[in-house]
Amino acid sequence: MSDQPDLAAEYAPRIARVRDAMQAVNADLLVVDQAELMQWLGGFTSSETLYRVLLVPAQGEPWYVIRDIDRAPCVNASWVSDIVSYEDENNPWQVVMDSIIAKGFANAHIAFDHHSYGCTVESWSKLSHGLGEAQFVALDTSGDVLRQVKFTSEIANLKRAARIADHTMQTISEQIRLGDSAREAAAIASASFMRLGADSGDAGPIVRSSGDNEFLHSHQLDEPLQTGDVLHVELIPKVANYSARLMRPMVFGAASEALKYTAKQLIDIQDQQIAAMKPGVKACDIDRIVREQVLAAGLRSSYTNVTGYALGLYARTPRLSDFSLCFHPKAEWLLEENMVFHMYISAGRLGFSETVRVGKEGGERLTTAPRTLLQC
Repeated sequence: MSDQPDLAAEYAPRIARVRDAMQAVNADLLVVDQAELMQWLGGFTSSETLYRVLLVPAQGEPWYVIRDIDRAPCVNASWVSDIVSYEDENNPWQVVMDSIIAKGFANAHIAFDHHSYGCTVESWSKLSHGLGEAQFVALDTSGDVLRQVKFTSEIANLKRAARIADHTMQTISEQIRLGDSAREAAAIASASFMRLGADSGDAGPIVRSSGDNEFLHSHQLDEPLQTGDVLHVELIPKVANYSARLMRPMVFGAASEALKYTAKQLIDIQDQQIAAMKPGVKACDIDRIVREQVLAAGLRSSYTNVTGYALGLYARTPRLSDFSLCFHPKAEWLLEENMVFHMYISAGRLGFSETVRVGKEGGERLTTAPRTLLQC
């Protein structure tokens, strides 16, 4: 068991929050099989190489069921002392079911998060058929949504990741040279991440820009950067699996007046959006600030992507971004204090973004790099 002081007390409010969701559906036990929710509740997570869970009862102590190879890391990281582990040759679903029966939940109301990508048809089928006397229910609120309002320790991790992004952006702008490729910029970013304490060297999308938003998910890494090119840099460092994100454009050679004008407009519009991010405001109203002004200014002919999405824990998952809460014209959900988002805007080869915490008086930028078109 981890010897970090007061770790159990730190996680108690999280357990209480999820137990409120369990009570709403009269659940005696929750099967947690999504990587992020496992860590958020227990302090430890692992890949989905084989099925693994954290089981949270309505009363009493949670317990893990994990691979034996993951036992020692779990002991070191988690406040949870009850760890059931299995050898890889064993059937993981059977081990999970045996532990549920042993704990007295064979006839219980057992809740699943149906939004969990760990809750596959296979896993659901095996557990629901294998525990035929139990009644299975779905949580009304997904684990992703339960995690959206951040605790102090979570915001601290996001701030650490944001500082890594800020410093690395500056390092890239200082070290990248005409004739280098986007791959070289990514290598600079990866090295910077590791030196500054990020979890890994996974840098993020770094590509030569083209179009309004097409470059955001491009993979052009090897073409030499020439005078007039714009390098799109999106950094996604993680600290304790908490990811901050930051986008800046870097122009090679003197920036044209058109680029400067577009950059100023985008920054001014996004500044308005961030300032409006207060508790109780509808997400669609926040989205409208960017979407309508960008289109009205003629910066883009259409705006098909969201203008922001949730940030927080990103474990080894099938997804790179958390769209459980995001900003678009039909988003009717309300902002709450201490939610954190990746807010981004793009047009004319330029993309700017920030990691933003919802504060009482408006959005707080956790990333603090200069908001400008960088010149190399």
